[in-house]
Amino acid sequence: MDVAFIPSPSRGVVHLGPIPLRGYAFCIIIGVFLAVWIGGRRWVARGGSPGRVADIAVWAVPFGLVGGRLYHVITDYELYFKDGRDWVGAFKIWEGGLGIWGAIALGALGAWIGCRRNGIPLPAFADAIAPGIAVAQAVGRWGNWFNQELYGRSTDVPWALKITSNTDGRVPGTYHPTFLYECLWCLGVALLAVWADRRFKLGHGRVFALYVATYCVGRAWIEYMRVDTAHHVLGLRLNDWTALVVFLLAVAYFVVSARRRPGREERVELFETPADGDTPGAAEKSTDTEGDADKTAGSDAARAPEADGPDDAPPPGTRADREAGAAAPHQATTESATAE
Repeated sequence: MDVAFIPSPSRGVVHLGPIPLRGYAFCIIIGVFLAVWIGGRRWVARGGSPGRVADIAVWAVPFGLVGGRLYHVITDYELYFKDGRDWVGAFKIWEGGLGIWGAIALGALGAWIGCRRNGIPLPAFADAIAPGIAVAQAVGRWGNWFNQELYGRSTDVPWALKITSNTDGRVPGTYHPTFLYECLWCLGVALLAVWADRRFKLGHGRVFALYVATYCVGRAWIEYMRVDTAHHVLGLRLNDWTALVVFLLAVAYFVVSARRRPGREERVELFETPADGDTPGAAEKSTDTEGDADKTAGSDAARAPEADGPDDAPPPGTRADREAGAAAPHQATTESATAE
């Protein structure tokens, strides 16, 4: 007799009229919101402008969702493209199936585009957003609870997850709640990243590398516990091999970056932002006005020698000398006429 267990929800979707509200989708949306909110606070704390993280998220989030779905469909293609399967299901993201590896990879591409458009170095942005991504993963894993999927081996521990569905090969019973294990691990990764960043003043992408490396360690042992169908290579699940490779890459980046670019960035934004109360472009307009004034002054200075040149200057000497000099041409003309 089961004394205690984690119950599965009776349903994963609630219909609001014709609109289905799915628990999986809600978990993803809440996770994205928390990632942007946490990343935005950390960005401002590092000297960035408010709203920058949200601007970049407009690019990173859609790319990440597409990447996560692509990774899932490619690595589990038999779910959609084998005989008897409907390939349209590959587009039904609300039914579950987002690979974090593809989400991070393609999400990074979207973030790079957003950073380029906003004059922000990608490594600095990645450092700010890394703990928020870990928190988003922790929340997103509860979507698997709503869908009764991705659980571990059978167990009778008090915190076991009770599966009640018998569709798609599920067998009702109590299993290790790997979604909960990964949720707790991701929260620990987020706390570790924040602590290490404050303690050691990490920069140039090393906070993100630390997040990736520590997540991979947890994902490896959690993945080993799962019993859902997966491709195996040399006795290990494909995601275990992915975690190993990504872990090594993250550690290598952390070490090389620490040697080549120690410390933290002094400046996280390449574009200047207008001061409080100024309208965008005011600085440029002021600069243009000053430039026009300089041009006007330069033109006046250029004309000044013509007005004060030797042709228009009064003759030197006393007033009598000047009058005598003025009369001299008239006298010379008179004498010339007399001689003729």
